[in-house]
Amino acid sequence: MIVSHNEIVAMVYKAFTGMHREVGEADVIASMVAELEMAGLDGVRHFNNASPYILTEQDTPIDIVHQETGAIRFDLHGSSLICHLPAIMDYALEKMGYLDHFQIYIMNCHNRWLAYSELVKLADNGIACLAKWDNGTAPKHTLFTLNQGFVYPDLYFFNEPQDNYNTNDMIIELATANFDIEQDIEHFDHKISTDELFETHQRSWKEGIHVDDKQWAILKKTAAAILVENSEMSSKGAGGV
Repeated sequence: MIVSHNEIVAMVYKAFTGMHREVGEADVIASMVAELEMAGLDGVRHFNNASPYILTEQDTPIDIVHQETGAIRFDLHGSSLICHLPAIMDYALEKMGYLDHFQIYIMNCHNRWLAYSELVKLADNGIACLAKWDNGTAPKHTLFTLNQGFVYPDLYFFNEPQDNYNTNDMIIELATANFDIEQDIEHFDHKISTDELFETHQRSWKEGIHVDDKQWAILKKTAAAILVENSEMSSKGAGGV
């Protein structure tokens, strides 16, 4: 089915607000999902996959397990990335300051595709970004690169793992100079170019956003169920039976 950007934002906002979390901002998260969907990268599906983690994870700030000049390491303890990444990126940019390079290592996290819009925002700061993670299912590895002067990234997919680290971890590198990775990767299995992402994004604005019917129904059901549950709890709290 075809929906608008505003419809996605409104539905995700309702679903997340109904979770009554202390950590995570509903409007920011709704925009993260919408931007990923507009790029043709299944934002709604990724949010649906994240919902069980959001509902059951610890609703507390994450741990910094190590930091040094030019690098920082976080442990999300199995939480979804979506609730924490905006704060992580703000903190990392502050720590980066005038450094030429900064690495963010995020351990034990889920739903890493939902990092997309926060990483794309770095273009506004004139900062180049490289992000990578191994997956438990195909593709086995994803590489995100966004160089200065570009609004959208290049995405590379590999059917075999490329790095020896936990499949629930993610590495994000920030730099004041562009990443030259073409000479280092020879056998990627699939690529989505910055031009393709730009075209998809523009088409989404003009024609509406194509969302999988099943995934949209799941999102609507999640939002409705949480709202009904909260209404019932409010009634009981106000003296209802």
